[in-house]
Amino acid sequence: MAHSVEIDSKAAWDGGRSPFNLSYGKIFMWFFLVSDALTFGGLLISYGFIRHKYADIWPKAEHVFTHFPFVEAHIPLAYVGLMTFILIMSSVTMVLAVEAGHRMDRKGVITWMFWTIVGGAAFVGSQAWEWYHFIIGTDTGALRSVFNTDPAVYSYVKETVHGANMTVNEYGVPQFANYFFFITGFHGTHVFSGVVLNFIIFLNVIKGTYERRGHYEMVEKVGLYWHFVDLVWVFVFTFFYLL
Repeated sequence: MAHSVEIDSKAAWDGGRSPFNLSYGKIFMWFFLVSDALTFGGLLISYGFIRHKYADIWPKAEHVFTHFPFVEAHIPLAYVGLMTFILIMSSVTMVLAVEAGHRMDRKGVITWMFWTIVGGAAFVGSQAWEWYHFIIGTDTGALRSVFNTDPAVYSYVKETVHGANMTVNEYGVPQFANYFFFITGFHGTHVFSGVVLNFIIFLNVIKGTYERRGHYEMVEKVGLYWHFVDLVWVFVFTFFYLL
């Protein structure tokens, strides 16, 4: 006598449980972070090669980033250090927000996400301030070779350069400015995006969206992203400013 087994085709194609007990949202967030880490890794490796090539004339960051708001004295890397501290502290507040979410403490999530957003916005504003001073440069400037595109000249001439852009740099080789704009700009875009995402999630928490769902997994997912941008900045700070 033949035995037949009834198979529920819907259940068979549902895929069952995740072997790592992760939701698809978290898995895709990890995929995104890994791919983004490779991009940042490529940028920093490229930076290392160029810096090594121009090692003798590469500007020292402590001689370039010496400004501090409301202080006339030149303080090497103090403001960048403060920015780094703010971003790391925002990561701490994000940890507390995720922890509060695990306890279904809506008030705690609101409080800690608010401070995370404040920290992220402060970092982005500080980076804009740093860019501004890097672009306008010093009052005295520096004598640099600048390519004159006037057909009557069409060659390099000596000019006093103030600040930096993609073609000339008061502080040294133009490649220093190019990498500064590209690496810190790319990272700053990530932080700005994170602030926007955090704000959207923050509004949903206030409206009670995740309370009704019975979990705060979205807070955990944006928390992964936020910790990632913090970790990347630690590498950028170390390789670009300290070494």
